[in-house]
Amino acid sequence: MRSRYIATLVLAACVGLVSLTASAQDGYRQPLDRIIAVVNDDAIMESQLDDRVGQAQSRLQSQSVDLPPQSQLREQILERMIVEQIELQRAERLNLTVDDTELNQQVRAVAGQSNMNVEQFADALEGQGLSLDSVREQIRREMLILKVQQAEVSSRVNISEAEVERFLQQQSGATRDQARQAIFQQKAGDELEKWMQEIRGEAFVDNRLNES
Repeated sequence: MRSRYIATLVLAACVGLVSLTASAQDGYRQPLDRIIAVVNDDAIMESQLDDRVGQAQSRLQSQSVDLPPQSQLREQILERMIVEQIELQRAERLNLTVDDTELNQQVRAVAGQSNMNVEQFADALEGQGLSLDSVREQIRREMLILKVQQAEVSSRVNISEAEVERFLQQQSGATRDQARQAIFQQKAGDELEKWMQEIRGEAFVDNRLNES
């Protein structure tokens, strides 16, 4: 706990130095970024939260979904970012990585969902004020999170023959492989929720969203 407290102070000091530098440059104050949450030894910045909130708002609006109150949306997204950071930290401890070949394949797949090649996809992103590099990094993060979820959760799922037989009786026409896959997906979803709650409870988190 003491090491985590020290890490929090170090992160705060680093941001303080950056803030002082920004204020001094050109003789006027610029809008300053700030730490919005500390997750173990890592920090989430307010600018990162603002970016994610903006992306969520654009996605919801494009789907004609009513937007929740701004404060509620920020709280929900920050909580998701906190859990993501914990998952990425666990991926690092497990030495999980996403190489460029895997990443390039996934980027092409994402572009293909919009019937675009990568060059067209990059142009479309630029038109939305985004860069291909930033989207690639987000995709890499999501792939890492999926890998750590699979590594941590799969070992917690056990399927008995009795469960398979019961499924086959309820779903006539299903094969044993289909039965196992369906049971696995259901159990994995339940175990994933439990696991995420566990790692969230074990982590040191300093949520500063509501601090003035």
